[in-house]
Amino acid sequence: MKSLFQIDDSITFLNHGSFGSCPKPIFDEYIGFQKELETEPVSFIQMKQPHYLKTAKKALAEFIHCSEKDFFFIPNPTVAINTVMRSLNLEFGDEILATDHEYGAMDRTWNFYCKKSGAKYIRQPITLPVKSKEQLLEEFWKGYTENTKVVFLNHFSSATALIFPVKEICDKARELGLITIIDGAHVPGHVDLNLSELNPDYYTGTLHKWMLAPKGSSFLYVRRELQNSLDPLVVSWGYESLAPSDSQFLDYHEYQGTNDVAQYLCTPMVIAFLEENNWKEVSKKSKQIVLENYKRFCDLLGTQPICPITEEFLGQMASVPVKTDKPAELKAILYDKYKIQIPVMPLNENIYVRYSINGYNSQEDLDKLYQALEEIIAKTDLIKK
Repeated sequence: MKSLFQIDDSITFLNHGSFGSCPKPIFDEYIGFQKELETEPVSFIQMKQPHYLKTAKKALAEFIHCSEKDFFFIPNPTVAINTVMRSLNLEFGDEILATDHEYGAMDRTWNFYCKKSGAKYIRQPITLPVKSKEQLLEEFWKGYTENTKVVFLNHFSSATALIFPVKEICDKARELGLITIIDGAHVPGHVDLNLSELNPDYYTGTLHKWMLAPKGSSFLYVRRELQNSLDPLVVSWGYESLAPSDSQFLDYHEYQGTNDVAQYLCTPMVIAFLEENNWKEVSKKSKQIVLENYKRFCDLLGTQPICPITEEFLGQMASVPVKTDKPAELKAILYDKYKIQIPVMPLNENIYVRYSINGYNSQEDLDKLYQALEEIIAKTDLIKK
């Protein structure tokens, strides 16, 4: 399996969760589209690209279970959430209910818009270790007030790698008349995603993480009733179009000037690769390795698991608490001395070593990490027991 990827053989790569890795066949397809673009740019952009894009959207729509008219491709979830935020029309005193496990870039984005609108971004604390889904839901909804207008939630937490019960939260939010915005950056290709069942107002996910697409490939889904209220982040030819389609939503957002969209056009190839290589089974085995090793690493580092060690809370990555005052130095020594690419991530005054497992990984990779941490504990003061 590792031979299908381009990862440096000298590196033990345990950080698929951050930026993913694109297999050689998909990357070749990506370069192929770029070459085709440069061969005849005008013909490609004006004639071929719309057809390729339609084919790509149809494939992704079937994969995430929604209509191809209800989403558009976008470079990453940060761009997606910025697009949504600017159209919310929040007022002074309105509240956005989130958790204290959200991605740092999203926290910053909400803080930026809240300073301009006078709204409040509520990072509701979620106690660790999580004991049950019921406990997590109870703690989350303690942050709800009569001023709550929006629920914003990551489906997977980046720092803690926890899976959040977004279906239950979306259902209750709908009953309360709240807007739901879900950051599903780690979801497509990682766990099954059925947007028709989940029924959020807005959902963004990446293809360039666990779906293995080229970098810069994501999507933003918007519930049909809200689509015409979503302003474009960049105003271009689709606004007041001279040749409008039957969807103002797609006119506004799908074509925003000259751009290389080869990564989007690879989507049918991406999905075909996953199917041909039985990636659901690859994912299943990867999750098993994650679960089997989690307690082992907690014991080594003298910490406790932050959740029940089950697939309800963990997927193909897990965050192990580590007692260190020097996370940057710990990450550096793991890479510089031991050639292990792995994030050491701070969140809410805690530090986590987060390992990711995908098809190119093996138990041997985690054994290398274990031995490196053992040596660091024995020979340095970077990790406290």
